[in-house]
Amino acid sequence: MNISSKIAIAIVWTGAAVAPAASAADATPSPAAKGDVARGRYLAIVGGCNDCHTAGYAPSAGQVPEAQWLLGDGTVGFRGPWGTTYAPNLRRVVAKMNEDEWVKYAKDLKTRPPMPWFTLKQWVEVDLRALYRYIRQLGPVGDATTAFVPPDATPKGMVIQWPAPPK
Repeated sequence: MNISSKIAIAIVWTGAAVAPAASAADATPSPAAKGDVARGRYLAIVGGCNDCHTAGYAPSAGQVPEAQWLLGDGTVGFRGPWGTTYAPNLRRVVAKMNEDEWVKYAKDLKTRPPMPWFTLKQWVEVDLRALYRYIRQLGPVGDATTAFVPPDATPKGMVIQWPAPPK
């Protein structure tokens, strides 16, 4: 039995499952996608990146064309004691740095909710590089999303009220 078979058996045996926002068919790379780019696409799906960083992705059960993925979402803010945050356009974020800078950025990231920066820091370098390569190949970077709104200002538009952390 090779290592791939052992991994597949371990996944089935443990009953571990991840419910991505998109279907399993959406996680299958297109025939043109290869290697790291395909892995990065898969990681963007199962890592939940699109849930916030792609407008309309979560409410449409992942039914957003891939050409619109990771352009950010400035239409819905996440408001809490820290102020109001909006999911940035990840294409613009990675366009400003090379791959090594991205890995360092992801490993050093500490930001406001709801971004789970503490889980991104746990990603292994090879996966961070794959995600970077996937995002870069998506194409034009698009526009910036809505800027952070401080706690003493009222945001415009729809917000999700985030609770204060437990004490």
